[in-house]
Amino acid sequence: MMITPRERMTGVLAVVFASFLWGTTGTAATFAPEVSPLAIGAVAMGLGGLLQALISASGMVASRATLLKNWRMLLTGALAVAVYPLAFYASMHLAGVTVGTVISLGSAPLLSALIEYYLDGQRLSRRWMTGAAMGVAGMALLCIGKSTGHAAAGQGDYAIAGVALGLIAGLTYALYSWAARHLMQRGVPSRAAMGATFGLGGVLLMPVLLVTGAPLLASWNNALVGAYMALIPMFVGYVCFGYALARIPASMATTLTLLEPAVAAVLAAVIVGERLSPVGWTGIGLVVACLIFITVPLKRRAALPVSA
Repeated sequence: MMITPRERMTGVLAVVFASFLWGTTGTAATFAPEVSPLAIGAVAMGLGGLLQALISASGMVASRATLLKNWRMLLTGALAVAVYPLAFYASMHLAGVTVGTVISLGSAPLLSALIEYYLDGQRLSRRWMTGAAMGVAGMALLCIGKSTGHAAAGQGDYAIAGVALGLIAGLTYALYSWAARHLMQRGVPSRAAMGATFGLGGVLLMPVLLVTGAPLLASWNNALVGAYMALIPMFVGYVCFGYALARIPASMATTLTLLEPAVAAVLAAVIVGERLSPVGWTGIGLVVACLIFITVPLKRRAALPVSA
């Protein structure tokens, strides 16, 4: 199916909107400090995934033969969906909202490119590589420029554990994006592919939620945080992301989500109290420049006559 420039741009805008929603998750989680990062991740992606499956039920039934035929791809995506939120929220818990988000999302574009290169043989354009490098440089500056005004949890060990968990989150994020797009390319409609992938991932997260989720019911505040995480960033955000994956490559989609750490950094500075130095704000500027660079079409210059 040929994607028109207008459809491509709506896909880009859908990822940008989803990234803004996702950028609120780290700050939202700080309003329920007694809830573990495993419980936050399980309720957010678990319930959000089940809601996606619910609204996609008819499409999933209609595409059941194709889904069963591609069960390995579906299972790969679902396992990645289940691991991602546990690693992501644990990384933020150990390293802080800004650094945890930066590591997780900053690594995803490079890992997505490697997945597409090794598994699909797809070569990325020089422009994309330049834009991705710009965005990852911005992520690095955000890490360097972040300084907290309060004692961070796991301050002595986050340099190892937080980074490792962030890289696992980045890998699984890139992997389920790749798997969902492949299901779409094999004939599964966008909503059905996302519903099946995230629904199965949500089922896999239910045991984690049952074991760790009791604090979510301990107060209205905790319950509201859990409900917000499941309904807004995860449900609405991933509906938008699935719409985008049907229109743009997974590598471009994951690069565009570099906006999420910038949003998270601003919210962490304004609401949570994590402070950024000028170097960190320069990193945010590079992220914005990356988005513009890889999404705004280049105008072709008319060929000039060569004088004799």
